[in-house]
Amino acid sequence: MSTVESRPRIGAGVNRVDGPRKVTGTAPYPMDFSVPGQAYGALVQSTVAAGRIVRMHTEAAEGAPGVITVITHENAPKVGTGPVTVLGASPPPPLRDDRVVHHGQHIAFVVAETPEQATAAARLVRADYEATEPLLDLQDPRAEQLVDPWGTDTSRGDSAAALESAEVTLRATYTTADNTNNPLGLFATLAAWEGETLTVHDTSQWPSMVRTCLAMVFGIPESSVRVLVPYVGGGFGAGLRAWPHVILTAMAARMIKRPVKLVLTRPQMFTSVGHRPSGVQWLSVGATRDGELVALDHRSLSSLSMEDNDYEPFAWASSFAYRCPNVTTQDRQARLNVAVPTSMRAPAEAQGNFALESALDELAHSLRMDPLELRLRNHTDVDPRNGLPWSGKALLECYEVGARRFGWSDRNPEPRSMRDGNWLVGYGMASALFPYFAQPCAAQATVNRDGSALVRSAATDIGTGTYTVMAQLAAEELGLSLDLVRFDLGDSDMPNAMMAGGSGLTGALGNAVHDACRRLVRSFAELACGDADSPLLGFSPDDVECTDGKVHPVGRPHLGESYADILARHGLSELTANGNSTPPVATELGMSLAGAYGAKFVEVRVDADLGLLRVARVVSVIDGGRILNEKTARSQIIGGTVGGIGMALFEDTVTDPRTGRIANGTFADYLVAVNADVPEMDVVFVGEPDRGTATGTKGVGEVGLVGIAPAIANAVYHATGKRLRELPITLDALL
Repeated sequence: MSTVESRPRIGAGVNRVDGPRKVTGTAPYPMDFSVPGQAYGALVQSTVAAGRIVRMHTEAAEGAPGVITVITHENAPKVGTGPVTVLGASPPPPLRDDRVVHHGQHIAFVVAETPEQATAAARLVRADYEATEPLLDLQDPRAEQLVDPWGTDTSRGDSAAALESAEVTLRATYTTADNTNNPLGLFATLAAWEGETLTVHDTSQWPSMVRTCLAMVFGIPESSVRVLVPYVGGGFGAGLRAWPHVILTAMAARMIKRPVKLVLTRPQMFTSVGHRPSGVQWLSVGATRDGELVALDHRSLSSLSMEDNDYEPFAWASSFAYRCPNVTTQDRQARLNVAVPTSMRAPAEAQGNFALESALDELAHSLRMDPLELRLRNHTDVDPRNGLPWSGKALLECYEVGARRFGWSDRNPEPRSMRDGNWLVGYGMASALFPYFAQPCAAQATVNRDGSALVRSAATDIGTGTYTVMAQLAAEELGLSLDLVRFDLGDSDMPNAMMAGGSGLTGALGNAVHDACRRLVRSFAELACGDADSPLLGFSPDDVECTDGKVHPVGRPHLGESYADILARHGLSELTANGNSTPPVATELGMSLAGAYGAKFVEVRVDADLGLLRVARVVSVIDGGRILNEKTARSQIIGGTVGGIGMALFEDTVTDPRTGRIANGTFADYLVAVNADVPEMDVVFVGEPDRGTATGTKGVGEVGLVGIAPAIANAVYHATGKRLRELPITLDALL
């Protein structure tokens, strides 16, 4: 049994199927939902970063107009702890005791009849603290350091000895700031209980995990929890946890026996739903005089909260990014009195790639070698950790196409040598990769009597185009036109799905959809091939394919019959099949699973007198495996590029070093790249379908950001002669 793959459903730049709902304002986001009789919640947050609460003063709030209850650690019911997932343990339950471990920690939850009343009453709640000195400095020797908790440290050869004997060495320190995810949509939760059954609308990138977490926390079966997330107003990783405010909202609803709705404020987004951790990285690189790497030692120290185990190994990918016989990577974390860090677009690679690709640019300049040539000389077609070939890697093509489209050969290699009037012009480039990631996934496919199809999975679409590309993939597998296929998601009652994150959902879910649709087509074939009234009688299901809604022998569509006819003759209203996917195992494949690769080329302009910095253009050439929808994939690369510009030039979550308070927790003070900062962009996809997965995809959501920050920093050096090793790059550093 096979399906025809020649029809132009996959790869074409199909418009988003959910686009009309979004542009007309009818797409329901979590904060848009309401139910009859709902009350409203408001958070009260700590004003110290460390210590304990001596006394809560709630009397004024309890007597305020419309207030139903005020929940603190003194009257909150005890609840359980959420699950340990691939991202680590769930955050600790809220309001469990009197301890304070970061500024902005939730210390009370006010519930009132209106959101205005809840907000006003929350301002009346006060706390007396026994404050202690917070740990806020990443390199404070008093901070507890976690050593390789997830086993990602690597060692190959003898990097120390190779560095000592190397003809050329470079040693440098790179620093990256806290960044906050800051999606446009504020996170919201609406929780409603009916007896022991809980329904939650939540801003989440992982409904199946939120269901599991709430079931464990409240001690009820998973079947008694339903999490609904049809649309998400952005996430960038912030929606990968069941955060304490979600549990608080469900707790309050259970206590007052009414639905409760909470919408976070923008300042609360800075302390409640994670952030990219800050970090310091130390790189030592050794090479021969002709540019062959002989040693690489990459170590990092990043921030971690007092009660969490989020882990981002900045240095890890340096162990397989280039050909090098002697490599050491080491990642450490320091426990601080800060809000919980979490994944933010291109986690770990955003930071680690900045250090590695900046160091290689420095090495190239010290060797008086073209930075692109240095990377070409150290390219590897096999995984240097085990010698296995990659399942798909077109990085050399990325370099070649990118250099040609950008005009890299026009570059005068000397720093500060290119000008346009008073503007210093700089060219910079960087390699990019984001490792392969997938988790188990399930999907269900149904064909109805009218010939239409419905495919379902409990995934989310955070703007990446999941609604669209899964409908495209299902249409391809079922041999139907796209307008006859509907893909539903965002409901934890649907088949279990992995997170929308880590560039893993399209591959994992796509494989599950592929499996479900193949099984469904075979079910139709088995019905028809054993039916005396079918033109397919006597054929084997293995020799059948489907096109234009008809099941027929391979290459003989005139002998086929439609899905609708098969269902009608058997008295069925529909036929359904379930599909699953599990992550492929590299050793069983005889190859190493390759993530997405790319080459980024950037032109910057710096005012010679004022230090003003502008990104003039960006060329991104991406190997993302099989591209299911070039239009949505290109959108992902553009969005990632904008995020990379923000990381490089603007974004810095500033914490007061004395109090631990975030000092710029609003859009007025936290700078992001806006339209005027976004340059001309050229995005190109190259490469072949990945050999390691059924659908051949790799995922491109993360790799768009990787490499942008170092390419900008490298271009700034070329323009000005100033090597900047700290992000963000600010005007004062260029004066």
